[in-house]
Amino acid sequence: MSETTVQARPSSNRVRAYYELTKPGIAVFVMMTAGVSFYVGAAGMIALLPLVHTLIGTVVATAGALALNQYIEREVDARMKRTRNRPLPSQRLAPLEALVFGLLLILAGCVHLWVTVGGLPALLTLASAVVYNFVYTPLKSRSYLATFAGAFPGAMPALIGWSAATGGVSLGALVLFAIAFLWQLPHVLALAWLLRADYGRAGFYLSPPDPEGRLIGGKMVLYSAILIPVSLAPTLIGITGWIYFGGAIVLGLAVLWWSIQALGDMQKSGAVRKVFLSSLAYQPLLLALMALDTVRPG
Repeated sequence: MSETTVQARPSSNRVRAYYELTKPGIAVFVMMTAGVSFYVGAAGMIALLPLVHTLIGTVVATAGALALNQYIEREVDARMKRTRNRPLPSQRLAPLEALVFGLLLILAGCVHLWVTVGGLPALLTLASAVVYNFVYTPLKSRSYLATFAGAFPGAMPALIGWSAATGGVSLGALVLFAIAFLWQLPHVLALAWLLRADYGRAGFYLSPPDPEGRLIGGKMVLYSAILIPVSLAPTLIGITGWIYFGGAIVLGLAVLWWSIQALGDMQKSGAVRKVFLSSLAYQPLLLALMALDTVRPG
């Protein structure tokens, strides 16, 4: 297929295709993470307009990074059942359209952040897009270290939101970053195991060779266990209260429990799927607890 070939489609379908390029579910989740980090960084004493600007800039730039990623991975996407109906493999958009669209959104989001809330959150957002597309994406077909590389841009919204609220990155921001980083590891490993046939067709290496899944299962248990004490740190350093502390224990133990159950029999996709789903629910629930129990001055 040439770089400009695209099937004739009604304009409404093309709008839908552009919308799909942005992976709106992921983009909104990233925006939510940045927003809660902003709120916690500001100790609950937020100015509404800077928060709104942070949310807008983050979601626009993230949407652009995700669209750019679909441009970069268009040939790989065509080989996988899970992704073959995306806008580029299905020829609903031409590659050049996706490339320009993605770059414009990244530029618009970063400029918006720079003008409204400062250079640091804008630079962190740009760094996230660069690492995601030019470090993590090429590593997926070369090394299982891609799992760790991908967790960096996935955790960057914690730094983006905090820096937008405070003008810098302090211990609290690094703690939120660490939580977001660790949470992704059992989540991504569970997904990699569930989609191992599809990923194999694409040539992705998100874990060392592991036919029985014991290594992946062990890693899910390890990272879930490490996540629990790290997730308690916000209370220990005084930025969240004890309601959050108790909730973080419950949520962390739930993910750890399902990881241990999956390790017992990795061939049962239902057990691994529970790790994926419980970890998927973990982060928004933890963010809700953070927002609910942020420690305010005085």
